[in-house]
Amino acid sequence: MKTRFAVRLSASLLPLLMGATPALAEAPAPPEIEVVGHPDPEGLLPDQTAPRSVSAIATDFISKQAPTLNAFQLVNLLPGANVAMTDPYGLSVSSSLTLRGLGQDEIGVLMEGAPQNDIGYYYAYPAQFADNENVKAVTLTQGAVDIDSPLVGTAGGLLSLTLDDPRARRGAQLDLSAGSYNEGRLFARYDTGLLGTSGLRGFVSYSFNRADNWRGAGFDTRQHVDAKLLDEWGNGNRASISVSFNDADTSTYPGATLAQWQAQGRGFNYDARYTDGDTNYWRLYRSPFRNLYAAAPVHLTLGDGLTFDSTGYFQLGYGNSPYGTQLTTTGNYQGTTLLTQPIVLPGAEDGVATVLGNYTGQQMRAGDVAKLIWHPGAHTITAGVWFDYGTDHDIQSYTPIDAGGTPIDIWGYRSNAIKTADGQLLAYENERTITVTKGVFVADSIAVTPRLGLDLGFKGVGVLHSGMNYLPGPQSVVHFASFAALPRAALHYRLDDRQQVFANVATNFRAPDEYTLYNSYDGGALAGAGTTALRNEYAVSEELGYRFIGPVLSLSLTGFHYHFRNRQLATVIDADGALVNSTVNAGSQTSYGLDAEVDYRPVRGFSVYLSGEYLHARIDSDLPVDGDLLPTSGRHAVSSPTVQFGLGTTYDRGRLFGSTALKYVGRQYSTFTNDESIAGYATLDLSIGVHLAGLVDANRTDLRLNVINATNPHVLSGVEAISTNAQDTTGRNGTPISGTAPVYYIGSGRAFVVTLARAF
Repeated sequence: MKTRFAVRLSASLLPLLMGATPALAEAPAPPEIEVVGHPDPEGLLPDQTAPRSVSAIATDFISKQAPTLNAFQLVNLLPGANVAMTDPYGLSVSSSLTLRGLGQDEIGVLMEGAPQNDIGYYYAYPAQFADNENVKAVTLTQGAVDIDSPLVGTAGGLLSLTLDDPRARRGAQLDLSAGSYNEGRLFARYDTGLLGTSGLRGFVSYSFNRADNWRGAGFDTRQHVDAKLLDEWGNGNRASISVSFNDADTSTYPGATLAQWQAQGRGFNYDARYTDGDTNYWRLYRSPFRNLYAAAPVHLTLGDGLTFDSTGYFQLGYGNSPYGTQLTTTGNYQGTTLLTQPIVLPGAEDGVATVLGNYTGQQMRAGDVAKLIWHPGAHTITAGVWFDYGTDHDIQSYTPIDAGGTPIDIWGYRSNAIKTADGQLLAYENERTITVTKGVFVADSIAVTPRLGLDLGFKGVGVLHSGMNYLPGPQSVVHFASFAALPRAALHYRLDDRQQVFANVATNFRAPDEYTLYNSYDGGALAGAGTTALRNEYAVSEELGYRFIGPVLSLSLTGFHYHFRNRQLATVIDADGALVNSTVNAGSQTSYGLDAEVDYRPVRGFSVYLSGEYLHARIDSDLPVDGDLLPTSGRHAVSSPTVQFGLGTTYDRGRLFGSTALKYVGRQYSTFTNDESIAGYATLDLSIGVHLAGLVDANRTDLRLNVINATNPHVLSGVEAISTNAQDTTGRNGTPISGTAPVYYIGSGRAFVVTLARAF
């Protein structure tokens, strides 16, 4: 329940956090304004009516968490969400999210209705998303996503961020944070209020975050800008444009094999000091990225029960995921061509030099999803189209380093990269891909009775990859087109004012990522053959659910079932020092289980939230390897813990507020043969704070302490790179199949963060 009270702005406030900016202080005496008080912390299980599994967190919960947490960390408590983090502040790109055992490349991400996933590899990077102070809600759909979602490959579900609207009154916010590992963060936001009689209002924010690595040498920095301009008019008409810009220079924490973890534990790190020939020096593993995201959603009421919605979007991004390696002045190849002339390697000794191996990606993406919604009688008919165009240029090049091991250019720009004797860029990989996605969808939501609703829908999606391999060799142009027909249906029945049941059946597909199309070369020989024969992954899923929404207790139970054909699993392999993306066709898979969440609010200002998941995920077929069949049928699917549960509490009444978040994740297998796994583990986050409003003036002023990973568990938090089998195995037909060690994320350590947040 929200309480509201009126106050007058004061023109004489204390400086900085206890005072307004001069521009605000010089304003004329304002009229009375409403200030939102302290709402009950009932934001972990918002009311839902969709005929599918949906979980969400809102501002009430987000505002109590550490401001450094990214969107993956924020949804960690929700059912089915398995989050593996390598640093407590969520700044590193070394992280993972799975839903119901389905990986990050199977989970769509939207922000203000615009897709955030990488167009080539389908991953999304949560450290690039909007600052938490600007996020109004985070919604997690564990199964069937909205039919109009501009995404492919969403069998795992959808993570959707909604930004806060600009406020109707002019104001500002300033948050300062300090914490463990020299963490320091500043966040500042300015709201324009209504701009004259135009109806427009907007906000712009800036944040800067810096922290030392919690293990090993190195540090992370992140600068971020969010802005949103909104106009609302007439009968529900609304248009906005939002922009997010992210500039980060973050560390890549090294993943460990089980043997490395058992031998060194958290001591398994990159080297803190450089010595000649060292390819493991920490400065060779920093990942700088710059990204720009823009979204322009529009909602128009056209009259006679007809509305129009459109979301246009645009993205730009460039970054480097480098590594340390060595080159020789002679004996090099460009693709399959031997370089007869030696290359110039600064700092080479005896013809060998340590260099920065770059993996740079430059992306551009633009698109729009538009739909008409018509309400004739008991029907709600939706028809729409989606168009998406993107380009992705990926290069693995090499950059010199100085005598101290510092790269002369961490961004991997071509102007500073090592060239061949005739001036060409020396590259291990050089490919550019254009991806065009077209979709059409139509749906009808029928109110059969006042209590019973029936949804029917169809979506057709085509994906085209057209690319060029610039390396000399047998491959130049690549082309791959695929199409999928995706029918769906759902039922929703309201038992009474508090109880609902629902059921749905949905289909989904994932086109092979662009990296499967290209050859890779090593020493002039073909190391991996690109293919257009990899089939689309296709999934059929069903859900059956029950919801109860009460004044004190709310709960949701959802049973689910999946069947996959051509299950695609992403991994990373090390090809002679170069990191290469790879996809494994794991054949057929069947999964079923139960998600549950309960929110209990015994007294005003206090809530207890409990979530859990049981997952049975099994591989249905043997895996072809080395001309034989690896015995995988009936094995447990990788990265699919059988049991997870979360326990969260929130308190917000009077001066004090706080929250707890406990999450347990069960055992996870990392190979298809189930011959290696990591044990289950638990994490605990705590927060406690005090509302200071009223001590100086009525403006919101909060002081809080967050403890991330309070119990400081020494664990492996997830699977970074799967393998077919860890131990040497004999195939069904008697062929010896050598084992390869999987790689794991090392779970992050404990951190303390103190934040002073002040509204003006």
